[in-house]
Amino acid sequence: MRVAIADDSTLFRGGLRLLLGQVGVEVCLEAADGDELVAGIAEARPEVAILDIRMPPTYTREGLHAAARIREVDPAIGVLILSTYAETTYAAELFANGSAGRGYMLKDRVDDVGTLREALVRLAAGESLVDATLVDSLIGHSRRQDALAALTVRERQVLRQMAEGRSNAGVASVLNLSHKTVENYAASIFGKLDIPAGSDDNRRVLAVLSWLRAGTGGS
Repeated sequence: MRVAIADDSTLFRGGLRLLLGQVGVEVCLEAADGDELVAGIAEARPEVAILDIRMPPTYTREGLHAAARIREVDPAIGVLILSTYAETTYAAELFANGSAGRGYMLKDRVDDVGTLREALVRLAAGESLVDATLVDSLIGHSRRQDALAALTVRERQVLRQMAEGRSNAGVASVLNLSHKTVENYAASIFGKLDIPAGSDDNRRVLAVLSWLRAGTGGS
C-alpha cells in the first residue's frame, strides 16, 4: 500500500513513516502542508493521504481543505484526517460531501500501528471510519437523551459500530451476531432515532453523525 503524509512536523512525519514501514506500508510522498501534498498527488499516486487537520498557514482546518481538493483531483484516493481533539464539527465537515474513503482519527491512536494499518486498508477500499473516541463522546453528550434512552444496550453497541463505518457484515463479526440480526437492530435503531435507513453503508454513517451532531449543537 502507498500513502502520502501531510504534517508540518518533520519529526511526526518521520516517526509515522517508520511505523508504517513496519507493517509494509510505503510512504510515497511527504509534505509540510496541504498545498505541497496536493501538488504532488498526481505523480506520487498514493492510495490514501494522511492529513493533519491543522497545518500552515493558519493552523485551523487546512487538512479539511486539502481533503476537498484531493477529492477533485482523484476521488479514488482515501483520506485520513488526524486531529489532536475530537472535533465533531470537523468530522461532520469531512463527511459533508460524501463519506466514501474518508476517515477521522485522533492522533493519539496513531502509535497503534495495527489499528492505523486497518484504517488505511478500509479507506483504500472506499469504506469510511470515525474514531471510536469521537463516537463515544457524541453519544455520551447528546442532548437527545430521550431518544438514545430508547435504545437497548445491544442497539447502542450496533450504533457505535455503524458510526465507525462498519458494514452489517463487519458489525456482525465484531459483535458475534448473525447478519440478519444486525439488519434487524439497524432497522430498529433508525426507527427509534427517526433516521431513514438507506441501502448504502456510508449514508448510514452520515445519518448517524448528522443526528449526533445536531444533538450536541456541534460542540
